[in-house]
Amino acid sequence: MKPEVFCLQSEGLDLIGEIYIPLGNKPHPSLCICHGIPATPYSPDGEGYASLAQRFCAAGFATLIFNFRGTGKSQGNFDMQGWSRDLQAILDFLTGLDEVDRNHIHLLGFSGGAAVSVYVASQDPRISSLIACACPAEFSILANKETLHSSIQHFHEIGAIKDEDFPPSPEEWLEGFETVSPIKWIDKISPRRLLLVHGDADEVVPLEHAYKLYQKAREPRDLAIIPGARHKLRLDKAAMDTVLDWLKSKQAGTI
Repeated sequence: MKPEVFCLQSEGLDLIGEIYIPLGNKPHPSLCICHGIPATPYSPDGEGYASLAQRFCAAGFATLIFNFRGTGKSQGNFDMQGWSRDLQAILDFLTGLDEVDRNHIHLLGFSGGAAVSVYVASQDPRISSLIACACPAEFSILANKETLHSSIQHFHEIGAIKDEDFPPSPEEWLEGFETVSPIKWIDKISPRRLLLVHGDADEVVPLEHAYKLYQKAREPRDLAIIPGARHKLRLDKAAMDTVLDWLKSKQAGTI
């Protein structure tokens, strides 16, 4: 299946993405996939998301992948609250497509993208269900006052922050992580469905984060711990099998 490449604007910034539409003329349930915070410079050969989108599309979901600001081919500088506004713009685009069933909009987020997905889904009733993979409960390890300037320098070095004078206020940039911390918002996903997926060998986000989020979340909620899985769950077959099986079962339950 050949994806359709799109470019849309979020606060004047070009966001680049692809959407995969299943065969058939009827409106399809949709899945928006949100990537995590980059750790290395952008590479067009990065693996995982396109093949994942193809798999979910083959299962009947109109599947969208995109780059948040500061990542991939999208413009701008990495900023957590900016990412939340990017996701809102993406959802506006997705729900405006004739091929999409607006009553069945699903979010699949990974790591930092999962955190932003929790934040947005907690406030956007268009979301039918949320799957959060390797989701941090909060960002104390990545972003704190002691490591603030070294973190900003790191994102400059990998190209996620492109402008020399960004952020204009490092303190406000840091507050963005605190604002979207999933532990503050996870209980507001209900009554929409929630699946938390975590590897018990995650080397970036400790497994205890998944338990904290699950304990705070309200029903309906599910927790899947994947034995031996590390942080990049998009590359773990057992994890993605779990996600697809869960999505198909919940989608079938709504028909």
